[in-house]
Amino acid sequence: MDPADSAAGTASTGRSTSTRLPSGDFGVVLATLRARRGWSVREFARRANVSEGQICNLESGLRNPTPAVAAACDAAFGTGGELVELAGAGHRGARAEGVVEAGPVVAGYERVLWELKGIGRSTGPRFVTASMKSITRILTDAGPHAVGEQRAEIWRLASRFAEYTGWMAQEAGNPAEALRWTNFAVRWGALGGDETVAAYALVRKAFIAQHRGDSHAAIGFADQAAEHPAANPVIRAHAARRAAQGHACRGDAEACREALERFRSYAAEVIGDRTPHWGPRIENGNPRLIEASCMLSLRRFELAADLFAVERRRRPAVPADDNSQARFAVRQATALAGVGRLDDACQIVEATLPVIKRIDSATLRAELGPFVEQARTRRASPGQLALIDAI
Repeated sequence: MDPADSAAGTASTGRSTSTRLPSGDFGVVLATLRARRGWSVREFARRANVSEGQICNLESGLRNPTPAVAAACDAAFGTGGELVELAGAGHRGARAEGVVEAGPVVAGYERVLWELKGIGRSTGPRFVTASMKSITRILTDAGPHAVGEQRAEIWRLASRFAEYTGWMAQEAGNPAEALRWTNFAVRWGALGGDETVAAYALVRKAFIAQHRGDSHAAIGFADQAAEHPAANPVIRAHAARRAAQGHACRGDAEACREALERFRSYAAEVIGDRTPHWGPRIENGNPRLIEASCMLSLRRFELAADLFAVERRRRPAVPADDNSQARFAVRQATALAGVGRLDDACQIVEATLPVIKRIDSATLRAELGPFVEQARTRRASPGQLALIDAI
């Protein structure tokens, strides 16, 4: 079953649709099941009639579950005794002196983060934000109890959780909260010896500035990110992409072209690289789709429409997640409306609206603004007007 389906199907009922547990020890399995339902620590503690502190200690590995607590968790998730069995197997092995053994914690929560990102791409921020925040709290509580490199690993992982929590806040339409979590990511990354997140934070600020319509600030932040001492090819590729879009919004085609060339160059360095990837994976950033998006901002509608038509027919040219699919679909529709093909444009938007409503992403909804602007300048049929007015 797709994680998004699992999240959507169980968020309201609290019942598991399958007794098959995810991989990991007791604490990691607990966190994964909780993440799939979008439950905060408080919500899970209420359902299981267990204290929040106990949940945090279990998930961070500071404590083993007692049989009673394991049974309560099993009942809350409806896992048919499997959590009790897992607890009895004694995989946890928490250390009596309270010092966290970071290896299992980091490996387990890396899998949880991967799963949460998958859910977020398919369902938007509402199913993952509570889990992201509570797991981040668990990691930051565990960090001081670890030592040496293990402590650094936990802080680096906390930084990655904070960065994605910031992105979900942005998707929920709260840029101030997005910046707050991004600043946490910078601070915790530094505690783990990773300065690259400080460079990527400038890319995030560029994106936020772009969405509030401040192209000048967006270009400035993107340039700062590219010049940051800790910037790697991944971050420079993200920065070049943001700069290209900023120049396009300002109508500077030449500067946009140069930024697109930088993006292609840095993206080529990333392929096969094992450098930690902040933000969306560069491999998913099809240069031609990004170029088409820039042509759209430059109001070169015909060229943009042609590029979108070619690239969106290719597989796997478009990232498979629903958010990306919907975003590029709306951009294609905007380009088509710009060249007067309103019927084709409305068909695309009408087919995409259910996904947009399901994901409920502020950044995705913002993509509809330019489409509406273009569509209203055309002679629309009553049916098309009804669709435009419903957006």
